[in-house]
Amino acid sequence: MFQIEELCRIAGKENVACDELLSKHTTFRIGGRAKYFVSPLYIEDFVEAVAYIRKEKQPYFIFGNGSNLLAYDKGYDGVVLATHMPNREIEEAEGKVAMDALVFMPPGDIRRKQFSELESSGELSQKTFVFAGSGIMLSGMANRVGKKGLAGFEFASGIPGTLGGAVTMNAGAYGGEIKDRILGAMLLFPDGTRRYCHKDELELGYRTSLIQKDSLVVLWALFAFGEGDVSEIVQKMQELNARRKEKQPLQYGSAGSTFKRPEGHFAGKLIEDAGLRGFRVGDVMVSEKHCGFVVNVGDGTYDEARQVIEHVQKTVQEKFGVWLETEVKLVE
Repeated sequence: MFQIEELCRIAGKENVACDELLSKHTTFRIGGRAKYFVSPLYIEDFVEAVAYIRKEKQPYFIFGNGSNLLAYDKGYDGVVLATHMPNREIEEAEGKVAMDALVFMPPGDIRRKQFSELESSGELSQKTFVFAGSGIMLSGMANRVGKKGLAGFEFASGIPGTLGGAVTMNAGAYGGEIKDRILGAMLLFPDGTRRYCHKDELELGYRTSLIQKDSLVVLWALFAFGEGDVSEIVQKMQELNARRKEKQPLQYGSAGSTFKRPEGHFAGKLIEDAGLRGFRVGDVMVSEKHCGFVVNVGDGTYDEARQVIEHVQKTVQEKFGVWLETEVKLVE
């Protein structure tokens, strides 16, 4: 029989909340209350929590930074497992790895021996390995990687999600994608087993992966970076973030780019050409600034967001014969 006290034991009582408002945790600023909201500090506790929830056959949803989600106004009658909580410091614990761990392993670091197959590669042997827990914010990781003088992750400096979600959907921006730098990831399978999968096994494509298709869970990932000039890296990140502020409606709640890019087209251009710029239902609308974004300009609701998204899909399909697939996941 399911007992919330057991989740409190596993994750720590202070990391378990009841009737937690999801709108507080989503960038869309929409969502009702989750029956239970659990945010384990360590990967080992997270795995144990998942195992217990599955054993007791409780509905659950794994939640990163809430940056790519649309949550139901009536809430979620189950357990939301959060891999990240802002403004929280995680102390080291013997035998445990923090959800937001970030470990730099330069050439010669003894810790690289556990990745001996990769270490023996001539090209990789000269690069710095970076181990990252699934709960770390991608933007924070990019900034720390860049300030270490490691190049190639600048594109991620403005992406608001966690590493786990970013790997799952092969997140990218401005010509860069997760698959460009990742070496592999430790995955949690539905039967409770864990296995390290190399990059080629992850089947990383445009906003998709094996992880997404098979409902797997990223626990941590390994990356490789070469050296660069710190000042040039920081300057590039600043330039990319300035472009984001100029072109994206960051002042409003949103789930980021609402639609995937259809082959041969740009979603925002199709939406604009369909005459949908500014289309609005209640407090949710197609952004005036960038038509690829559906934004919450006030006290928007789940139903309003669904109506806007579905109207955009239907109209674009009718006018251009192109179906816009959403990037946004639904929490119902």
